[in-house]
Amino acid sequence: MRCAGPAMAAPGESLRRRKAGAGDPEPEAPPGQGRDFKGRPARLRAGTFWLTRIVLLRALAFVYFVAFLVAFHQNKQLIGDRGLLPCRAYLQSVQRHFGGRVSWDALSYAPTVLWLLDWSHMDANLDALALLGLGISSFILVSGCANMVLMAALWVLYMSLVNVGQIWYSFGWESQLLETGFLGIFLCPLWTLSALPRGTPTSRVVVWGFRWLIFRIMLGAGLIKIRGDRCWRDLTCMDFHYETQPVPNPVAYFLHRSPWWFHRFETLSNHFLELVVPFFIFLGRRMCIVHGALQVLFQVVLIISGNLSFLNWLTIVPSLACFDDATLGGLFPSGPGRLKDQVLKIQEEEARGAGAPRTRGSVARGTVNLALGVLVAWLSIPVVLNLLSPRQVMNSSFNPLRIVNTYGAFGSITRERTEVILQGTASANASAPDTAWEDYEFKCKPGDLRRRPCLISPYHHRLDWLMWFAAFQTYEHNEWIIHLAGKLLANDAQALSLLAHNPFEGRDPPRWVRGEHYRYKFSRPGGRHAAEGKWWIRRRLGPYFPPLSRQDLRGYFTSREWPYPEPE
Repeated sequence: MRCAGPAMAAPGESLRRRKAGAGDPEPEAPPGQGRDFKGRPARLRAGTFWLTRIVLLRALAFVYFVAFLVAFHQNKQLIGDRGLLPCRAYLQSVQRHFGGRVSWDALSYAPTVLWLLDWSHMDANLDALALLGLGISSFILVSGCANMVLMAALWVLYMSLVNVGQIWYSFGWESQLLETGFLGIFLCPLWTLSALPRGTPTSRVVVWGFRWLIFRIMLGAGLIKIRGDRCWRDLTCMDFHYETQPVPNPVAYFLHRSPWWFHRFETLSNHFLELVVPFFIFLGRRMCIVHGALQVLFQVVLIISGNLSFLNWLTIVPSLACFDDATLGGLFPSGPGRLKDQVLKIQEEEARGAGAPRTRGSVARGTVNLALGVLVAWLSIPVVLNLLSPRQVMNSSFNPLRIVNTYGAFGSITRERTEVILQGTASANASAPDTAWEDYEFKCKPGDLRRRPCLISPYHHRLDWLMWFAAFQTYEHNEWIIHLAGKLLANDAQALSLLAHNPFEGRDPPRWVRGEHYRYKFSRPGGRHAAEGKWWIRRRLGPYFPPLSRQDLRGYFTSREWPYPEPE
């Protein structure tokens, strides 16, 4: 005999309910279709990472897209055949070093597919690599799905550029993108292109690989600060950082004038986020979520306060591995057939034990993931030893493929900002006191005192960044700047595309080019200089390099096998 339920209530009971003003109960919605047994929207279960994978892939694809866009716009000018540091000359020097042929030693020293391509069309090769990367990353960004083949292609393409990019690709985020991209390969099935490949759940090994990466990034950055500049220990670094960072933005102008106590709070918060919060990853799910949220918020603050290329956007990517489907479910719309609903069905099947059956493919994936874990653990040994060392180095790789690296940022803070200003003149006599010198203006670095600081993150002007480093050294340490001067003397259109303003546009090239050294400071908001429209004030320190003519540079170019620029 069946037990009476609500639908089988006695007629008398139903009559009494109506007399009391209560109608018959609403029929319950069936489970499934994104609903629980009470008809409410069902919640995703914690501990799965289907939606996490989609968010990770799209975030990583976005960073790849920006990186390849920068490469497409700037590679020919920087490392092309007529670039400031031609990559063909670099590969030839590597080839000569290892016996004059393309040997295994040469390949392992500079892994790049350019070894296999025709060097007589190097500019076309560089464009092809960048365009292919742009195409693949765009597809993943829009669709949210990828396979191992596509992710491996992105990794190989970008590694091929980094390993011939020389100083233009010497920043820590290049290795960080390669390590992040390498882990991204193992997020995906081998061939299947689906946002939710049911036979390939997100590997816990890969999830922990991303968590291990963000742990090392943040802890490395915190330790290098504590062991480095004294201002990080006496909490005064933020008194200088906003003004002296590589490429300040408009927000930095105002943050620089914050009260002293706010700068102390910023420094203490930085230490907390980089030295304490990383350990939250190992303290259970809730603390891991707190870690992820704090690190994402921290990176957003850094994005707002400075132009640090795509570094902070990239650092957000492994932080996302702290969030599971239950945490990210609110970001996805509900409804039949939507991704969130599909994940609910997958979780229901798993709860009933009706998930994807164990196949030879799943065994193979498990083996690959285990091998990945062992590889990352093995390659992490020198990285951990470096973290523990009092002589810690930052942003270094211990293997040519840059699979596991050591990171760090702003171990020292400059107290004063110096800039190299390039100038040209049409005068025949460069030493005459009345010679009129005209300034070249770069895309983003400080120059014109009245130009507002730019806002470009996540885009990256590589030449502007290297000009910031060059100002700390002499031109003898930066031969490329003399190469740039030679191109300015010829009004070279390719090199000038890296600049914002050419004072000799539509005129004959300058007869002389020189570099001047200046000290820059932010003007005071509301002060006299700000009232005149000046964001900066500057004072001349002296010459950076003396006036140079094309004739002066002929022998210099020949000795370095650089093409001698002809006036255009």
